[in-house]
Amino acid sequence: MTMRTFASLLVALLVCLPAARAQTSAPFVERLLTREQFRKLDDGGFVIYMRHGKTDPTRPDQPEPKFDDCSTQRPLNDEGRKMAADIGRSLRQARIPIADIYVSPMCRTRESAQLVFGREARVIVVDELFSSTNQTSEQKKPIIEATRRLMSAPVSPGRNRFILAHAPNLADTMGYFPKMEGTVVIFIPQGSGFEYVGSIRPDMWPELLR
Repeated sequence: MTMRTFASLLVALLVCLPAARAQTSAPFVERLLTREQFRKLDDGGFVIYMRHGKTDPTRPDQPEPKFDDCSTQRPLNDEGRKMAADIGRSLRQARIPIADIYVSPMCRTRESAQLVFGREARVIVVDELFSSTNQTSEQKKPIIEATRRLMSAPVSPGRNRFILAHAPNLADTMGYFPKMEGTVVIFIPQGSGFEYVGSIRPDMWPELLR
């Protein structure tokens, strides 16, 4: 390679570097839901995604947890159970209309759903909403597909779709990992995709309900 050829390649590389940096996606920025946005949930048409209540970190999921054996999974702790029950009371106090309820098959999500909506509530357990933690890229594909589908499908006015699942599923679907267990995330479904509106941390409910 001649010096002239090398210099030309170097110039081309330097020219391309700014464009390469511009294409790098920015980190996700969490937005807290405002009271005005919260009131709009009464009108329906939203997807409400909740991360399960607080769990016991000293009892992690086994490498291959069994859906029907809660001893193989990280469970809710007492604080998480109270958290889920409090969120349920807040939803009822706000009179937010909930239509279909989709739940991950994990024990902590199914128990959270019972505490939020009551044991008699009709929930739809979707195996593909299983936590994507420790899954391979290939294993994550149906999880991401199911999550995206439920977040994107239109919802009729006067109704809201509720999904109770896991933070890693959102992270793999849209790059957002709600760090606080019990976080509720609001989306507007758009058919072929979805729009992020904002998040409700567990300690925000009293202020939103004022």
